[in-house]
Amino acid sequence: MDPAADLAPGGADAVRTAVRKRLRSTLIDVTPVFGFTLTFALTHQLGVALTLALTTGAGVFLLRLVRREPVRQGLVFLGLVCVQGVLAGRTGDAVNFFLPHLVMHGVMIVVTPVLVWLGWPPLGVLMGLITGEGTSWRRCTVRRRAFAKGHLVVYAGHLLMLSVQLPLFLSGRAVALGTVDVFGPLVLALCALLGWRVHRRSVGTHRCDAPVGPSPDLSPPLERTLR
Repeated sequence: MDPAADLAPGGADAVRTAVRKRLRSTLIDVTPVFGFTLTFALTHQLGVALTLALTTGAGVFLLRLVRREPVRQGLVFLGLVCVQGVLAGRTGDAVNFFLPHLVMHGVMIVVTPVLVWLGWPPLGVLMGLITGEGTSWRRCTVRRRAFAKGHLVVYAGHLLMLSVQLPLFLSGRAVALGTVDVFGPLVLALCALLGWRVHRRSVGTHRCDAPVGPSPDLSPPLERTLR
C-alpha cells in the first residue's frame, strides 16, 4: 500500500477538483447571508431581510436539486438558513442571524484538539472522503502527523473568523458581522487547500509498509497521540 495515496495519480487531482468545486459553490452558498446583510444595511427592516434570505435559501436548495447534487447537503443548507431566520426573527435582533456560524467556529475550536489527540484530524477525514482513500491513512503515523500539521491551518482559519466575528456580534454590528461572514466559506476553503499542501510537504517521499486491511485498534489513547 502506498501511504501517500493522496500523492498518487488521481489523489491530488481529486483534491484540486474538489477545492475548485467548493470555491465555485461558495458563491452560491453565501447568497442568503449576502442578501440578508445587504437588505438589512439598505432598509434596516429585519422582516424584509429575513424574507429575502429565506427565499434565497429556498432558491439555492432548488438549484442544487436541478444540478443533481446530494439532497442531504441541500437539506442541511436549507435547514441552517431556517435556523438562522428563526433565531433572528424570534429575538428581533439581526446579529442572531449569524449566531449558528459563530457556534460552529467555536465548536471546531474546542473539538479539534481532542480529535487530533485521538488521531482523527478532520482534514484527514475530509481528504480521505475526497480521494476515496477512506481512513486508511490512519495506519501510518507519519501521515497522521502530517494531517495534524495540515489541519492546524484550518484551525487557524476558525480562530481567525471567530476572533473577528465575536466582537462584532457582542457589539451588535449586524452589517459588519454579515460582511465578514460572507467571506467565511472562502477563508476555510483556502485554509483547507493550504493545509493539504502542508500535509504533502510533511509526508514528502515517505512510504508506509502497513498492510492493507481494516485500521488497527490504536488503543490505548497514548498510542493514538501524534508523537
